[in-house]
Amino acid sequence: MATSLSPDIPLRDPARVMRLSRLGSMHQCRLSFMRVLTRRMAQEGWQFARPVFNIDDKGVGHAVYSAQGPERTYSLVVFAHDLPPEMRSDRVIATAWDATFTLFDGIPSEADIESLSQNVPYQEAGRVNEKSLSVSRANRSVRLWEHFLEALSRGEQPDTDKIEAVGYLMRTTAVYGSGKLGASDYDAISDRDELRVPFQVEMLSVFLTRAFVRDLVNHMARARGGDKAVEMSPEIAGSLGIGNSTGLGLGPFIVNHPLLFNNWIETRETAIQRVRAVETATADEISAFRQVFARSQALVANWRSEHPVQIDKLAALRTDITRLQDHLSGDALDGAQPWDALVRWSETALSEEGQEFIASLILEPYGALVDDLAPSLADVDSEAFRIDGRMPISKVRALIEASFGWALDVDWSARENCARAWYVSEEKLEPRVGERFEEPIAPYETPLAPARDAAAAHTALKDWTDTKPIAAFLLRHPEHRHTIRRAQISATAPYSEIRDNTISAEMFPVDFLRVKLAFFGATHFDPRSDRWVRISMYGNAPYPEDLSPENADYWVYPEGLS
Repeated sequence: MATSLSPDIPLRDPARVMRLSRLGSMHQCRLSFMRVLTRRMAQEGWQFARPVFNIDDKGVGHAVYSAQGPERTYSLVVFAHDLPPEMRSDRVIATAWDATFTLFDGIPSEADIESLSQNVPYQEAGRVNEKSLSVSRANRSVRLWEHFLEALSRGEQPDTDKIEAVGYLMRTTAVYGSGKLGASDYDAISDRDELRVPFQVEMLSVFLTRAFVRDLVNHMARARGGDKAVEMSPEIAGSLGIGNSTGLGLGPFIVNHPLLFNNWIETRETAIQRVRAVETATADEISAFRQVFARSQALVANWRSEHPVQIDKLAALRTDITRLQDHLSGDALDGAQPWDALVRWSETALSEEGQEFIASLILEPYGALVDDLAPSLADVDSEAFRIDGRMPISKVRALIEASFGWALDVDWSARENCARAWYVSEEKLEPRVGERFEEPIAPYETPLAPARDAAAAHTALKDWTDTKPIAAFLLRHPEHRHTIRRAQISATAPYSEIRDNTISAEMFPVDFLRVKLAFFGATHFDPRSDRWVRISMYGNAPYPEDLSPENADYWVYPEGLS
């Protein structure tokens, strides 16, 4: 029986959704890139293998992990290193790592592996070619790695309390794709069905990396303990994710890709709208929601942070969960449009963290209703960045006012409103944000303040005739081309613009990272400052050899509480 939907539930207002504090409170959902990938691989029956594992007793060597889909095979080529502790760093300026990786397009030959061995371990100092789809690196967790090795080599399982405190044995410090370091550009592979959804290359790389990490620690424990050694239990192995340390390199991405970012947000909002429009929830749908909600509480309970902002947000979320439990104890889901009612209740009863938690959670019982939206996460409109010079100035002005009306009355000369500046570091060519009035960075500022620039363009347009084409204005003022382009994109992309000041003294840069990583499917956001964050990826996921349609989706929620 088809689900009955109400036609009168609108998408949530971009002016509400696109505030930085809300974007920085978003959670993974069933449209997150990791879950899209594991569902696809399970549904299509992908086959996995480890054709090469040439690793010595010290954990040095190389390995190959293959993932064979219906049409193509992808191979994770791994180089494992014996890294001295003093060289282990999460900083992007590091020059050596415990392990380095590339996701290879096809099955690598011995000559391919030899060539890759001369480049991949050096990361930015090396170069790959179009057969490499991504390049990445990872470091061991100092706290857990030796504990695992020692326990397993003695024939014992590691301490679960220590595992829960960290959650991973290795963390990546970068997973590069789309042309980085000579790797294949995304445009060259974007027509492949399995890679059409964004970041599928990177998510597959991390999925296979997790299997390598498990295999490596078991291998090294056997080498140390001999016959006494045991492998880690399936339960412990399953609980481990891959950590990630991410800095502001991710931040500008969502500003620099307004149409793609719109597609991510609009797709999620469309899914939320569809579920809110469900007229009546069946007993099975309500039961599925209650089970996932119960399991999600373990995910939140194990979420730790030492950053004061995240500590406060976690406290609010845990209070929200208690309120939600009380709210659901009665018949809150039995009436008409129960999910719409639940969302509307959350808007006044819960924090933004809790509101976005519910917005993601209500999608879980409705895969048949929302999973078909995944392809729309991609950016397929290559013409969107072409400026329409014929558009009358009156329309451009109206588009700026629609997305940035709030910014037109801001005093952009006030120090607190322009306290920050985004720039690119000379040493690593990575985005950074600094204090405009404390550091000599203003001459190197990159255009990552769309609200300020929109206000400047709007002022420059003030005395121009409404009917003139925007091309005439741009011939006189080419410095506003990027703003006019963004305004025209917003005509069909309502969620393309952040409705906040991205250079304010009050701006919390981690919010940029949080929203992007939530779309990846990350959990356990743990800001280490306002400039970088640690996360976990694929925690509780099945390993490649265990992946099936039955476990390919809800793995993100720990078992045992449903």
